[in-house]
Amino acid sequence: MKKGIHPENYRLVVFKDMSNSETFFTKSTVNTKDTIEIDGTEYPLVKVEISSKSHPFFTGKMKLVDTAGRVDKFRNRYAKHADKNKK
Repeated sequence: MKKGIHPENYRLVVFKDMSNSETFFTKSTVNTKDTIEIDGTEYPLVKVEISSKSHPFFTGKMKLVDTAGRVDKFRNRYAKHADKNKK
């Protein structure tokens, strides 16, 4: 390996899936503000919205997140559009 081309702050970082509180370690150079203590050792913490532990592709479970009725609005709009095309 060439000297001086690799990051200096390559270290263990904890990633936490906020949807199910699963945590996993990996090495990273990501800058974080948060830390977490695990087994008496403090690690940098990165909070993620979704990971392989919660993503429907990996879990096999479909989870529909409806924010402010957007799905219903879309379905109503699509139904009106479909009705116009039938006539």
